[in-house]
Amino acid sequence: MQITPCVKRLMLANALAFLASATLPAMVEAFALVPVLVLTRPWTLVTYMFLHGGMAHILLNMLMLLCFGPRLEERLGSKTFLRFYLGCGIGGAVLSIATPYSMIVGASGAIFGVVAGFARYWPRERIYIWGILPVEARVLAILLVAASLYAGFSGNRDGIAHFTHLGGLAAGWLFLKALERRRRAAVVGRSSARRVSPAMEAERMARWVSIGSATLHEVNRREVERLLEKARRMGPRALTREEEEFLDRIARG
Repeated sequence: MQITPCVKRLMLANALAFLASATLPAMVEAFALVPVLVLTRPWTLVTYMFLHGGMAHILLNMLMLLCFGPRLEERLGSKTFLRFYLGCGIGGAVLSIATPYSMIVGASGAIFGVVAGFARYWPRERIYIWGILPVEARVLAILLVAASLYAGFSGNRDGIAHFTHLGGLAAGWLFLKALERRRRAAVVGRSSARRVSPAMEAERMARWVSIGSATLHEVNRREVERLLEKARRMGPRALTREEEEFLDRIARG
């Protein structure tokens, strides 16, 4: 599995914060999220997601980030993926107001948003739970929502921030909906002004064809092959702006 740049940096940041908090326990009190105190401690909307309550906690979150994050980063681009990740974490923090006096740490809100994003783009991709049980990504997302809703509203005191998970899922879904709406609007606004010379079309097509698809994950490889076939059959102008940007990002590596 190829680790993308932003996922690698996020994993490193989480690991360093975990080691620092283990050495300096006061960091947890200073940077953990307590929803009722957020107006006087606004930085905790971000810092809480880089702290964890133990080795098992951080390992599970980083494993999920490693499994779902790289393909989503390739799809969105690193800068957009980082905004998406942080936005999901902040969304989780906002919804955690449902448990106002809890001290909340962990990347789970952001990670659940990443799972929602993965399920949006690859809903039928099979995920093997415990490496054995195959579940489609869309089914996994639905199960996570159902479990968090049940646990959150049933008053389950298991020490897990279920409303933070729900906030991350909701923020991820809304972020991608807004992103796609902006991109569609940009395509409509520019479509009449798009004037690309045959030479520029040929240059872009050559760059796309040169993509080393063997190094890509199977899901992205299939998408690249589908778009190249569409471009060959109907011409590069048949691609949407989002499809062109996807091929350009992959071509840049």
